[in-house]
Amino acid sequence: MTAQLLRIGDDIIAIHAIVTDDGVTIIDAGLSGDLDILIAALAGVGRSLDDIRGVVLTHGDTDHIGIAEALRAEHGVPVHILAADAELATGVVPARGVKADAWRIGPTLRFLWTGLRRGALRTRRPSSVVPMSDGDVLDLPGAPEIIAIPGHTNGSAAIRVPAVDALFLGDAITTRHVLTGVAGARLAPFSDDAPRTRVSLEKLRGLPEARIFPGHGPEFAGTAVDLLDALDSRG
Repeated sequence: MTAQLLRIGDDIIAIHAIVTDDGVTIIDAGLSGDLDILIAALAGVGRSLDDIRGVVLTHGDTDHIGIAEALRAEHGVPVHILAADAELATGVVPARGVKADAWRIGPTLRFLWTGLRRGALRTRRPSSVVPMSDGDVLDLPGAPEIIAIPGHTNGSAAIRVPAVDALFLGDAITTRHVLTGVAGARLAPFSDDAPRTRVSLEKLRGLPEARIFPGHGPEFAGTAVDLLDALDSRG
């Protein structure tokens, strides 16, 4: 089976698609206005929304669930998330109110403008989700493996896709702080419990994948060991 990784959107908020002979898996769902950029990206590789077999969410925050409900309701695409974040994603519990750790006006305005331009104020929460468990390997294109890494949220997940040599970490880490613009790997802001995230990330040590994608910021080129070393070098 051949597999291709598409990065859709930008380094502020990205969606990823795993494209295989058996169809497409979407990793995180961006913002609610992102459907057109997804359609264009899939068309570029000869695919359409009808080829999507599932959406897999790293966690339930609003800037990761954006087009999930449109895909579910209008195209029958199941939305998968760790059970601990199901109620956050669906809105049964309110959105988190975690405060920023730091900010600068320029990067903060770019982040806010991106959200407004791409539909952050029109979020449609998925009305139903498929709960995942730690250790699951989903029967979806690319066979994504689910690794629970609580900390940013209780139900945060790392998504391992060996077929494209990649780990998707959601908001466990960032490689460019959305509110300060500072580059480099670090634990992500807006976390419920950042120290817990660092402990959770130890579960990834030893994994061979050499491409790591945060929810915000550019790709981290290196293995999980390289990432952990980079995080720890910040003290």
